[in-house]
Amino acid sequence: MTTETDIAALFDRWNESLQTGEPDNVVANYAERSILLPTVSNQPRLTAEEKKDYFVHFLANKPSGVINLRQITIADTLAVDSGVYTFTFGTTGQEVKARYSFTYQLIDGEWLIVSHHSSGMPEA
Repeated sequence: MTTETDIAALFDRWNESLQTGEPDNVVANYAERSILLPTVSNQPRLTAEEKKDYFVHFLANKPSGVINLRQITIADTLAVDSGVYTFTFGTTGQEVKARYSFTYQLIDGEWLIVSHHSSGMPEA
């Protein structure tokens, strides 16, 4: 049985893939049929190529994320991890706080992202 700890670890896996600096490693966390609604782009990313293009630019800033608040819901082969995270960019030291939702689906024995939405906090 999948636990909240198991689902929380999926963010860690994704965040660690950011640290590699390799877009393909990040994109490997996403299901073939998935959507990325990114923080710093207006373009929804549907294909692996579109996601890779986004992460090429995002990773150039050397991001590292920390969860500030989260709620996890698990239902059979779907799980949602939503809350607030803060990214620190290694190139500038800038911090960006954003709301997030990761929806995961268990596909062939592996939890993969099927929907990822991230948006900057609207209030200063």
